[in-house]
Amino acid sequence: MRDLAAGLRYLGKGQRWVAGHGRWWGFGLIPALITLVLYAAVLTALAFWSGDIAAWATPFADDWGSPWQGLLRGLFVALLFAGGLMLSVLTFTAVTLLIGDPFYESLSEKVEESEGFCPPSPDRPLWQEIWIALRDSVHVLLRAVGFGILLFALGFVPFLGQTVVPVIGFCVSGFFLAVELTSVAMQRRDIPVRERLRLLRGRKALAVGFGTPIVLLFLVPFVAVLLMPGAVAGATLLVRDLLPEEQPQAAGPGEGEGLQAAGPHGQGGFGPPPAQFPATQGPPRQAPPQTGPGSSTAPPSAGW
Repeated sequence: MRDLAAGLRYLGKGQRWVAGHGRWWGFGLIPALITLVLYAAVLTALAFWSGDIAAWATPFADDWGSPWQGLLRGLFVALLFAGGLMLSVLTFTAVTLLIGDPFYESLSEKVEESEGFCPPSPDRPLWQEIWIALRDSVHVLLRAVGFGILLFALGFVPFLGQTVVPVIGFCVSGFFLAVELTSVAMQRRDIPVRERLRLLRGRKALAVGFGTPIVLLFLVPFVAVLLMPGAVAGATLLVRDLLPEEQPQAAGPGEGEGLQAAGPHGQGGFGPPPAQFPATQGPPRQAPPQTGPGSSTAPPSAGW
């Protein structure tokens, strides 16, 4: 329950971040608006042709009498449209991230910079970044479709198909949506898609708590467009806490000095850097060893 609540909090944190940075919120709306127009056309076509698809998929019911034929094909149409909506929610994020890869990469970097540290992106051309994002999205989508087919079949089970199965379906959709949204920050850290899935499977409740409310909100017309920038910001904050050990290791040039100040005596890469002496000056003058009680100075033969 703690991780479920934490996932929901990340969604709120992301929306608050874009609310405080209005220019970046507007910047992130552009790809979502383009994707919305495309998906609205596809879902409209699905609704228009759903009756013909149901008749084509259930030829065995052609000779059935009323009301059984209508009930079967009506259920098929409802499940078909529900499956289309679920698939739309999953692929909406993936397609929006593909269209808006430069937009959301910049937004995610700005979120990390505002938190104090942004790992450097891999040195790859834009086309290669888009190809990797497309390949990873297809990998995640195939897994999601496998679950979708199973849940679609279970939807015909009496009572369970109308109660338990939809709840499980929303949770599964939320998990895979969280995988897609966190891909921006994780791809910048060069984490492969299989490792991303493993990391989020280890924190299923966190991923479900973050993604499932977005799935439900995305079902409301136009809400997906408005929430998309904040969803990317919230996913970035989630990744920062999911992988806290990555932050100091990914420090860029010049940032190590700021990290060194945290530790004493220059041990373990912390503390002020040792003094540099020109080669012409010879070795530095050795201070006389302290021999009194509590002395921590080692003799020259100790290797210092």
